[in-house]
Amino acid sequence: MSGIYIHIPFCKQACHYCDFHFSTNMKYKEDMVAALCEEIRLRKNEYIKTTVETIYFGGGTPSVLELSQINQIIDAVDQHYQVAENPEITLEANPDDLTTEKLAQLNDSPVNRLSIGIQSFFEEDLKLMNRAHNAQEALACIVQAQTYFDNISIDLIYGIPDMTADRWRENIYKAIELKIPHISSYALTVEDNTALKSFIEKGLIPKVDDELAQEHFHILLDAMQLHGYSNYEFSNFGKEGYFSKNNTAYWTGKSYIGIGPSAHSFDGKRRGWNINNNVKYLKSIQASELPIEIEELTIVDRYNEYVMTGLRTIYGISLNKIEQEYGVNFKDYLLIQASEYLKDHLLYLDGDTLMVTRKGKFLSDGIASDLFMLNLN
Repeated sequence: MSGIYIHIPFCKQACHYCDFHFSTNMKYKEDMVAALCEEIRLRKNEYIKTTVETIYFGGGTPSVLELSQINQIIDAVDQHYQVAENPEITLEANPDDLTTEKLAQLNDSPVNRLSIGIQSFFEEDLKLMNRAHNAQEALACIVQAQTYFDNISIDLIYGIPDMTADRWRENIYKAIELKIPHISSYALTVEDNTALKSFIEKGLIPKVDDELAQEHFHILLDAMQLHGYSNYEFSNFGKEGYFSKNNTAYWTGKSYIGIGPSAHSFDGKRRGWNINNNVKYLKSIQASELPIEIEELTIVDRYNEYVMTGLRTIYGISLNKIEQEYGVNFKDYLLIQASEYLKDHLLYLDGDTLMVTRKGKFLSDGIASDLFMLNLN
């Protein structure tokens, strides 16, 4: 086993673009922590002979938890699973939560990696996204965090309406100047049932422009390559030794357990997901029932997932693995589907491995969908 993901379903306020599961009502925080620990106990027999190498607190906003609550959850994992000697333990955090006092407390906890939701160093971007922090806090929290933590990642968002190429470049170079060893960068996307979609439909905010996002992505690639970051997954850039072990496990098909409302799990052949309702989740766990749905993955599902994750990473798609795990007909199909992309220099073969070119990177999800198999006939 590779990891345990803990979903903390609380935020101080709703970001305009976010469609993750969370609540701004902190009323059930204590009950939720108890339920997360109980779900960990209830699921202790799922992977008896495997070792937990990563623990990842995502959300939501995990940094709204008290240190005692974070430690309570980590203790539950230690109690019920075989944990590696020095696991990677990541806490997602918002800048406004990372006070000097909070950082000093975290430094005394088992947490050894911070993922900070900066999103932008510019006030106008943060206001448009309705972030809880301001530009000054974005900068100050990183400087303070570096006093206590070496392994730090930040999130940056590109493709924001009205964000010029120069402003985006300034965002990237601010992160580089701060010597942050890992950067996760995502294009702003318009999801259903978000305030952002409503504002765009009402004409209050300009539409998100794919061409602008693609331009920003290539600016990002150039800067990261120039300054020694590896683009080891489409949205993730790390210095040597600072790749996220948790996320790398997802993209290379290792198993993981998702704890908490809306959390997903994967064991190589089955995928599961918890109910995305806090009250229903609590009631179910308090009755010692797991609120999870399970989907058995067919061989076609597993092939498609490998194609999707492989193309997004520096590891690519191994033709040998396709043939050994799925059969020669899958390999033949893949090469036929890939042929036009190979001719157009969007894909290339590096020995036995199918990879995206720089030109094809921004289009990798669309290319992957064309390589998917719908059925075996």
